[in-house]
Amino acid sequence: MLYGGMPRLLALTDEKDKKDYLSSLYSELYVKDIVERGGIEREDILNDILDFLASQISSLTNPTNIAHALTSMKNEKVNSTLVSNYVQHIIDSFLISMAKRYDVKGKTYFKYPNKYYYTDIGLRNARLNYRQYDPGHIMENIIYNELLCRGYSVDVGVVTDRTGGANVQKEIDFVVNDADKKIYIQSAFQVDTDKKESSELTSLILTKDFFKKIIVRMDIPHNFYDDIGIFHCNLIDLLLGRVELF
Repeated sequence: MLYGGMPRLLALTDEKDKKDYLSSLYSELYVKDIVERGGIEREDILNDILDFLASQISSLTNPTNIAHALTSMKNEKVNSTLVSNYVQHIIDSFLISMAKRYDVKGKTYFKYPNKYYYTDIGLRNARLNYRQYDPGHIMENIIYNELLCRGYSVDVGVVTDRTGGANVQKEIDFVVNDADKKIYIQSAFQVDTDKKESSELTSLILTKDFFKKIIVRMDIPHNFYDDIGIFHCNLIDLLLGRVELF
């Protein structure tokens, strides 16, 4: 959750050496490669985008929002098409992944906004100089990477809550498909209040179907099914393959 999973880290014991290695890897390999291969003319904008995406992991955004943020920050007009092209170069370099939003009931994809995840958390943390250590967002990013590594198709789920005449979109962190099988997964670092529990459960209940529903947590010593059939799973057990997802 702090230094990620780059193989050479296993040979390094000093924390400064780990940080120096990741920073060097980022600037000397990734950024340089993206600039050269993509013919990037505005390396400053590329770096601003990398910072923005690192600080916004697991949050919904799109190139237009990023362009607006950079325009405000740089006091110059930043074109959303340019941002979109640069983001695609970053995705092509395998530095980040994009997760599309999927309407669970309508069975269609939204064009935007999407979520972006870093393929290695250590590189993400190094990019931000270890300033934004949000375990909840980092945990969600790690789960997303784990699901992709297992070969699953992973989307961000959207369900609509029409309770009491409302029309509110709620999110399921991951809709996971393995061929013709499907499960829903919520990532929750800890469920320590009734409000938090309700928030995590509501989206899953709103699917009103019978696919397996899972809440991955860090605050439980063992795995269990609750009274409404939702499986509460410890993060470490998930990552070590101790539980069957499907």
